[in-house]
Amino acid sequence: MQDRGHLMTELSNDRSASLDRMSVGEAVDLMNAEDATITQAVAAARDDICKAIELVVPAFEAGGRLIYVGAGTSGRLGVLDASECPPTFLSDPRMVQGVIAGGDVALRRAVEGAEDFPADGAAVVDEMGVGPHDVVMGISTGGTTPYVHGALHRAKERGAKTIFFGCVLADHVPDEADASIRVLVGPEVVTGSTRLKAGTATKMVLNMITTIAMVRIGKVYRNLMVDVDTSKNTKLVDRGTRMIQTITGLERAAARELLDKSGGHVKTAIVMHAKGVDRAVAEQLIKQHHGRVTPILEVETA
Repeated sequence: MQDRGHLMTELSNDRSASLDRMSVGEAVDLMNAEDATITQAVAAARDDICKAIELVVPAFEAGGRLIYVGAGTSGRLGVLDASECPPTFLSDPRMVQGVIAGGDVALRRAVEGAEDFPADGAAVVDEMGVGPHDVVMGISTGGTTPYVHGALHRAKERGAKTIFFGCVLADHVPDEADASIRVLVGPEVVTGSTRLKAGTATKMVLNMITTIAMVRIGKVYRNLMVDVDTSKNTKLVDRGTRMIQTITGLERAAARELLDKSGGHVKTAIVMHAKGVDRAVAEQLIKQHHGRVTPILEVETA
């Protein structure tokens, strides 16, 4: 059995040594202070996060996928991020996918032994038909998850680009990924409980990777998520209407009418207004520009 006691995520945190004797207020203050250090740890990994995003963008542009692979909290966060991309960016659900050791049942109930078999990670990569246009990101905050390493090794064999995310030193747990992100958040308040700082850091980094990659492929105009289908609920109708107002300067009633004429798609609506065209022509313009509206709307400002 491997001794993991030297890993940063397994070390005891001296600042929480008396956690069981603290008042509720003291414990809250301690956890808040520990969490406040996470942003600095993420910032220190900036260059590697950028490298990872620069792998994902061309994969998306080539019709490939970003596939997260993890176990436990790491796996759940990957599935969570993947599930949030379609409603935020109107992306194809196949574009970002999350795989968790133990399958969907592990999303609600721990399947602890599922992470111990690298062959299972390799098998899921085979089952998903991973290829050269794809990026597989292994998430293992403690660094050693066999399932994750098995998946990354097989993905590389199949020609995919790979990313590794961990909260331990590369010297302690090396990897062979094309981009290796190490966010060193230090020992947890509860020793070894990586659902805490390590989990928060994971969520932050996944947010960055998918959000910035989606921006780069044209899913956002300025800082507005214009690639959204507002027919899904009333909140999105309101948001879409306000986005059209912001971009076009139209009054609310006119913006809502334009949204309706566009079929509920904000991106289409703003192109219709800017170019004075109908829905079909706007959709064709967007397609010609590979989903990017900035060159359509701002072409005459140069």
